[in-house]
Amino acid sequence: MIRLEDVHLFIRSALLGSFSAAAREASLLPAQVSAAIRRLERDLDTRLFARSTRSLRLTAEGEKYLPFAREMLSAMQAGAESLRTSEQDFQGELKIAMPSDVGRNVLLPVITDFCRSHPRISLRLFLSDHVSDIFRDPVDIAIRYGVLNNRDYVALPLAPENRRVLVASPAYLDEHGRPESLEDILHHPCLAFTLNNTFVDKWSFPVNGAVQELPVAARLLCDDADVARRWAIEGMGIVYKSWLDVCHDVQNNRLEVVLPDQAGETAPLNLICPHRKQFSPAIRTLHSNLEEHLAAITRALDHYTGFGEQH
Repeated sequence: MIRLEDVHLFIRSALLGSFSAAAREASLLPAQVSAAIRRLERDLDTRLFARSTRSLRLTAEGEKYLPFAREMLSAMQAGAESLRTSEQDFQGELKIAMPSDVGRNVLLPVITDFCRSHPRISLRLFLSDHVSDIFRDPVDIAIRYGVLNNRDYVALPLAPENRRVLVASPAYLDEHGRPESLEDILHHPCLAFTLNNTFVDKWSFPVNGAVQELPVAARLLCDDADVARRWAIEGMGIVYKSWLDVCHDVQNNRLEVVLPDQAGETAPLNLICPHRKQFSPAIRTLHSNLEEHLAAITRALDHYTGFGEQH
């Protein structure tokens, strides 16, 4: 059975480049560290280090195993910390950056209830469609749309099944007609917005295993996605938005899904943080509350569209 202390010594030896340095750090003898690494290699049935009298370097297998070892140790530490959770952990300032529309209209009530339940938490919210840099901006966590491939930070899914949908007001569609194909969208005024100072001038859709893009020549353009949604409610045209952003408008007949049988591109929502150790008990509880709230919203997508089997 793999010992956690062996995994820890493996990680430190890899980072420090020396068994002796790892031993000094852990107040052990170099021979004890060497024995721990041999034991781990035996348990894994693979060689993790290439050793010589002058150097120590990871093998290809060691390089491959290192990120998993870090994740294993982090998960065990997080589990131990969760057992020590108390109300004392729910205090201090929490700084959150999130998109303007979903933040204001969907997430805010949950976050407000969280603060009501934990009065020792103070909160700073940053609502913007500008994508925050969690390493440079003064935020603890960020809530962000999109598929995340950056391994420099840690992400917890909030709404992994969310998608974008085409919507317009029922009054607009009654007057101007309901599009029957993606190409028909181009004959209607499109409502667009900028994201991170970039004009989203192409709307992407999965079609027959490929991606079809519609070039958007927007008559109305804004730097706040919430404004585009409001324009759609006012009958100014068609907008392509996250289902989370427009779900309540669709349910209350302020907006109608256009081309309900056409799947929109995926738009998963995630909570991200620079490092796993920053996922405090308070942040984990908030994540759980948000995830539960958003799950009910994403489940409603199947009721208003015909592509439930596709996502």
